[in-house]
Amino acid sequence: SGSEAVEGAIKLAKRYTGRHEIVSCLNAYHGATAGALSLGGSEGLKRSFRPLMPGVRLIRFGNEEDLRWITSKTAAVFVETIQGEAGVRLAGRSWFRTLRDRCNETGTLLVLDEVQCGFGRTGHFWAFEHYGIVPDIVLTAKGLGGGMPIGAFIASAQIMSALKTDPVLGHITTFGGHPVSAAAACATIDVLKKEDYIEKTKEKAETFLQALEHPAIREIRHKGLMMAVQFDSFTQVEKIIKKAMANGLVTDWFLFCDNALRIAPPLVITEEELLKAAGLLLKSIREAL
Repeated sequence: SGSEAVEGAIKLAKRYTGRHEIVSCLNAYHGATAGALSLGGSEGLKRSFRPLMPGVRLIRFGNEEDLRWITSKTAAVFVETIQGEAGVRLAGRSWFRTLRDRCNETGTLLVLDEVQCGFGRTGHFWAFEHYGIVPDIVLTAKGLGGGMPIGAFIASAQIMSALKTDPVLGHITTFGGHPVSAAAACATIDVLKKEDYIEKTKEKAETFLQALEHPAIREIRHKGLMMAVQFDSFTQVEKIIKKAMANGLVTDWFLFCDNALRIAPPLVITEEELLKAAGLLLKSIREAL
């Protein structure tokens, strides 16, 4: 799972740097296990499970002033390249470049969580390719298995080797490298490399956006086929979702943005299917509002 990938990355960052402090972002979602939950940016999700992991500081996503909190005591900065549960929030290329530079200056590992936005969803294999940076550790899960359960934290051999000693088995998991899930991941990567699904993501996104126009829609935030359709209130969104389900369209809202609909179709979706989905969503909006 993505949560387990986060847990492994937390251990790796602490082991490699010898530090214990971690920086993450407000309105971030990194998983539901204790360590991953500690990095999350919502007190509402964490309150009932405290005390959680100490030494975590939250900063504002995309805010350059807050990067001063990354210091020589910081083991790692965990950031969603595109914030998912916050409602598809984007930070600029300049912020990511400054973040990368700040991590370099302080000897801090940059960990990019691409569980939602990786594997072609945004138009590049990795979403960080849009910003001209490379993380020290990248996290993936959902897209990796093509539907099968698998997660991974990925780093250079130099960094990863920190888990080989003291103790010898620095990170183990019963089902890690499960042969069926691993085979599914290899097959997924092969398909993405051979076919043009990633290259067509931007084109498909534009098709959907052009077809989805309604005065009740306040904004559509997106990067490729990762979209948030904003309305005025959760009341409206809830009504639309119920109508959409009745009309044969599955969607939901975001943990930290309940007045927006999540649009995240499979990359294999056809133009005909996209237009049908947009039509069903428009029908559902009209019926709900």
